[in-house]
Amino acid sequence: MSETPPHEPADFDTMARDIAEVPAVEVIVTVAVNLMSAAAVKLGLTEEGDQHKDLDEARKLVHALAGLLDAGATEISSFHAAPLRDGLKSLQLAFREASIVPDEPGQGPGEKYTGAVFG
Repeated sequence: MSETPPHEPADFDTMARDIAEVPAVEVIVTVAVNLMSAAAVKLGLTEEGDQHKDLDEARKLVHALAGLLDAGATEISSFHAAPLRDGLKSLQLAFREASIVPDEPGQGPGEKYTGAVFG
């Protein structure tokens, strides 16, 4: 039988210290980029395309991204916010194109926060 080393417990003090050193803007931007990436996968915009496509999941991710950007807009500079808003709009347009039955203007994912998105 092979011996496997015991699983070492996470050092939460070290993890807390590490995260304490990260500026809030970086945390917000990182979360936004992760939401954007996940939404792109669920919209089928990756090389695998339709393999991971799930519009219900994509709707949730795009909506969460819009809410985060809306809430965090005053906390992050326009240097960070502008490209994130552009990415959000691209995802919203991709969602509209991918939908068999398009949402009414203003009813698409995240449009509660951004207003209606038109191509």
